[in-house]
Amino acid sequence: MTGLSPYKVSINSKNLKSLTMNGTDLEQKAILFARKIEKSKLEIDGAFPWYPYGTLNNFLHLKRIFDKYPIDTLVGREFKTLDIGAADGDLAFFLESLGYKADIIDFPPTNFNHLKGAKLLKNHLNSAINIYERDLDSQFPGLDEKYGLVIFLGILYHLKNPYYVLETLSRNTQYLVVSTRIAKWTKDGTNISKNQLAYLLGPDECNNDSTNYWIFSYKGLEQIFKRTGWEITEMFSVGDTNKSNPSDQNHDERAFALLKSRH
Repeated sequence: MTGLSPYKVSINSKNLKSLTMNGTDLEQKAILFARKIEKSKLEIDGAFPWYPYGTLNNFLHLKRIFDKYPIDTLVGREFKTLDIGAADGDLAFFLESLGYKADIIDFPPTNFNHLKGAKLLKNHLNSAINIYERDLDSQFPGLDEKYGLVIFLGILYHLKNPYYVLETLSRNTQYLVVSTRIAKWTKDGTNISKNQLAYLLGPDECNNDSTNYWIFSYKGLEQIFKRTGWEITEMFSVGDTNKSNPSDQNHDERAFALLKSRH
């Protein structure tokens, strides 16, 4: 499943200069690869409905994790990486370019272009990535392989059963990098930041997207991680960290976390 939330980091000349001058080597490679992917998309078909957001822009936030926990130490030598809700697969193709074996899981009916973009890029890049079509909301079976690192960005609040998905993943990977929208306030001004809660969205309440279901409080997100087999190694939030609420796009807060499986 691929969320279409407008909360994305745009790579402008100022951001790019900052990354080039001060960023980690991994960030610099991500930005360079993003340019390559954009060029490849134009070469394939500039008019094709490619996913409109830069997935690799997430490294502006993920640097806080990967600076402290290098990706080599998370993946390990014998394991693969997996990108769930991969859009056009930019991040998975990037990991493959670094020498890691990578797979994709997404569901065509909820993918922006029904996974055609990822398949076009796989052929164009002569990639060995496996693309698995699975509906995470259908009590999907256990994964076919064990993974060292799973990337799970912007998907959790699109799931009908986040407990089941998180618990299933905890049995099939060592580490999980996850991001999701959270909130400190309800729309009527109730502060939920100190409570272990989740707000249940209406079908058109958040970004007019009926696949948005849950917005957790920070404490609620911590609790669901712990209840589904994870240790929180690193966790922080970005965006509007003062007045965030579940539905206002001008008050959007995102949590990022590195989780370690207890299994």
